[in-house]
Amino acid sequence: MNYINKNKKSNSNFKNFNTSNIIHLIKINKKKKKKYKIINLLPINNIVLFPKLIIPITIFNKYINKIIKKNYKKNKLIGVITKKDFNKDDYNIKNYYKIGTLAKIIKILYISDNSLTIIIQGVKRFKIKKIYLKKKKIKSYIKILKDINIIDKNFYILIDLIKDLSLKIIKKNYLIHYDNFNIKTKTINNINFLINFISFNLNIKFKYKQIILEENKIKNKALLIIKYLNIEYQKIKIKKKIQDKIKLEINKQQKEYYLNQQLKVIKEELGYMSNDEDLNYLKKKSENKKWSKEAYKQFKKEFYRIKRMNIQMPEYNIIKNYLYFMVNLPWFKYSKDNFDINNAIRILNKNHFGLNKIKERIIEYLSVLKLKGNMKAPILCFFGPPGVGKTSLGKSIAEVLCRKYIRMSLGGIHDESEIRGHRKTYVGAMPGRILQFIKKVGTSNPVFVLDEIDKISIRNINGDPSSAMLEVLDPEQNKYFYDNYLELGYDLSKILFIATANNLHNINPALLDRMEVININGYTVEEKIEIANKFIFPKQLKENGLQIKQLKITKKKFEKIIENYTYESGIRNLERCISKIIRNIAKNIVMKKRYKININFKKIKKILGIYTGINKYEKINKPGINIGLSWTNFGGDILYVESNLIKGKGDLTITGNIGKIMKESCIIAIKYIKSNYKDLNINYYLFLKYNVHLHVPEGAIPKDGPSAGITILITLLSLYKKKIVKPYFAMTGEITLRGKILEVGGIKEKILAAKRAYIKNIILPKNNKKDIYDINKKYLYGIKFFFVNTIKDVIKLIF
Repeated sequence: MNYINKNKKSNSNFKNFNTSNIIHLIKINKKKKKKYKIINLLPINNIVLFPKLIIPITIFNKYINKIIKKNYKKNKLIGVITKKDFNKDDYNIKNYYKIGTLAKIIKILYISDNSLTIIIQGVKRFKIKKIYLKKKKIKSYIKILKDINIIDKNFYILIDLIKDLSLKIIKKNYLIHYDNFNIKTKTINNINFLINFISFNLNIKFKYKQIILEENKIKNKALLIIKYLNIEYQKIKIKKKIQDKIKLEINKQQKEYYLNQQLKVIKEELGYMSNDEDLNYLKKKSENKKWSKEAYKQFKKEFYRIKRMNIQMPEYNIIKNYLYFMVNLPWFKYSKDNFDINNAIRILNKNHFGLNKIKERIIEYLSVLKLKGNMKAPILCFFGPPGVGKTSLGKSIAEVLCRKYIRMSLGGIHDESEIRGHRKTYVGAMPGRILQFIKKVGTSNPVFVLDEIDKISIRNINGDPSSAMLEVLDPEQNKYFYDNYLELGYDLSKILFIATANNLHNINPALLDRMEVININGYTVEEKIEIANKFIFPKQLKENGLQIKQLKITKKKFEKIIENYTYESGIRNLERCISKIIRNIAKNIVMKKRYKININFKKIKKILGIYTGINKYEKINKPGINIGLSWTNFGGDILYVESNLIKGKGDLTITGNIGKIMKESCIIAIKYIKSNYKDLNINYYLFLKYNVHLHVPEGAIPKDGPSAGITILITLLSLYKKKIVKPYFAMTGEITLRGKILEVGGIKEKILAAKRAYIKNIILPKNNKKDIYDINKKYLYGIKFFFVNTIKDVIKLIF
């Protein structure tokens, strides 16, 4: 639009324009006057006037009212234009839509001095070309718009669809009389008027009505109307659906109340417990219950609350379930401990072979408990590789003490409420699993095994389960363990908690600090033979329905099975192999096939298949290769380290899926050799003209830790000096840049791995000498140990 404000003085206009501009403007104005009409504009709010329609409008602007009266007397048309924002002033000409409707003033109704209501009828659409203001009068040059009425066969289908949709909407909308509207739509013959009539009555925002008004083609108008009618129809359907659902819910509640009353009478007739009997049961049980003052006070508060409550209220069942949980918890109910030390030793030896350190700790606990009569239960953590009997030890301890046994698997728990419970206000709220298990066993001093505590999830969107365990496993805090559902402190201090873990690094440090860690190392071959002979074989015979006289396996056969078919610190794979052999014999017995009772190794090989056993020693026949000892979550293992020289610029390449710490050990090793090349009799030319490639085989397995430092350094020395290391040697230890060898962990597992691989000589840091005493001497037969302080000590031994 072009805007000229004629309220400004002519002097100011002449200041802004030169003579040529004024002449040009006069020419334009002359052309416009010939081409376009000049009319007064009437800005209106939230209404779009369509041609042929009659509507009332109330006007409060006294200046516009004067113009309206003059136009009415002279029978002149007025331009009705809709404002974009009704909050803005009438004279803000930028706030007008470009297209409006010429209207005839039919009648004026005087309401007061400042306002009047006019009845107008739309005539034709127009487009504003230029607006100007003159003494509060809004005038405009306009162009009359013509409708493009191109009508085809499909157009009448659109009109029928508009009529159908309109009638469907009116039928569902009770504010408009359906019959009147139906008659009007049927009696309107003029298609333009019908479209304008329906457009005006559409329940949509005025800006969308303005879009319909601005459309020149009648077919496009019809398509727009169908679009908006469909939207409106879908809205009405959704509203009706919601209203019907609400009505149904009200009816459902009334029905439920009626049925509940009937059900109450039926239950009483059949002798079932009514709600009154429920409350009497809770009251009676609470009177005979031993519990704290706080617990009894809380019970009384909730009990009197439920008595005053309507049975139909949703909260009624929530409180009832809460009260039942309270009375069923074993408050101050303890099982009597068995303090017979000899019986404890007998049970532990019967169920478990070896594990002397743990057995000793349990006997100590029993002895102190017998002397003192009452003490806080220790928080034990059994740490070791899978399959060594950590979980089954918990069951044996429960048997020794004559206590109830609970096992709770923590693997994969990611929600804090699994430990602490939900607040009872939530739908489907439940207490935490700790209290649920205690309620189930019925005593407050069970043996509680927290299995796989290292697999518990860390902080996430549902809280931090490992931090929630801090209160459970703290002897100073767990006397008043707070469960969100119970909303009271519950005494867990008499419970003997036993946690099991494969990897201590995954446990929250604060949680680990609260536990007494007892390391359960892997079994030696000799120990496994004894376990297989005394425990696994008789157990599997019983489970598979065989008798002892039907099958015999000697200790030599067990040794062959362990060496050739198992590769583990524990005994799970060994148990599977024995079970497979027994099942095969059971099949022969059922099918009445002949078999040897004293099974030979040829038959065992046929049943178990190809060897899948341990990683055995391979003789080293070239420089740049060495054997180390490593610790894994599954026990100890031997580790080959290989190296090679390639012509280049002295770069170091490391492969084999090794971690950050192990890479640092590689760098320390190469730096030590370079800084001491003279003492080590190495030609410095090799560092400048050759690249080193260091590789640790079995790349699919991640490897890390500082204990391979000594192995890596000797591998590189062997490469640079072109010397082969002595056979049947393996080593472990951390190195420093000064050439010191530091203490490392997992010694027992590493020694057992070396023994399994038939390694005869082991190099260890001097500070690890104390770890040798944890292993039975008879299992160390045939292994020679060398304890070293520096790398020079190793060089003297290995080359």
